[in-house]
Amino acid sequence: MTKKEIAIKYIEYLEKGNIDEVIALFNENGVVDSPVYGTKKADEFYRELDNDTTNSKLSVLGIFEEETSNSLALYFKYEWTLKNNEEVAFDVVDIIEFDPQNKINKLKIIYDTVVSRELVKQLEK
Repeated sequence: MTKKEIAIKYIEYLEKGNIDEVIALFNENGVVDSPVYGTKKADEFYRELDNDTTNSKLSVLGIFEEETSNSLALYFKYEWTLKNNEEVAFDVVDIIEFDPQNKINKLKIIYDTVVSRELVKQLEK
């Protein structure tokens, strides 16, 4: 698969809650850098996210790639329903770094966390 095809599969799997398939897109050392959850191994991050989530709707707004780069930027709208039924929607940019086998090595999530950070904190109570 191309990097762009992997990014599209990532969105599809994440929206459907197919966490094992999301994790399979990463290499064995793959990490996620999230402004709310911190930097974690991919399997740990996605299982924690899945545990906090009732539903997700993701809409791709753009995929930006340079031919000579091992990275791409994935821009999408994330409509997130947490397990306490709180809802939040925001625009996200994921910077995805690939290894030579087109497995995700690192995914950096960038978004405004003002609302979502507080909602996730409420889940911990």
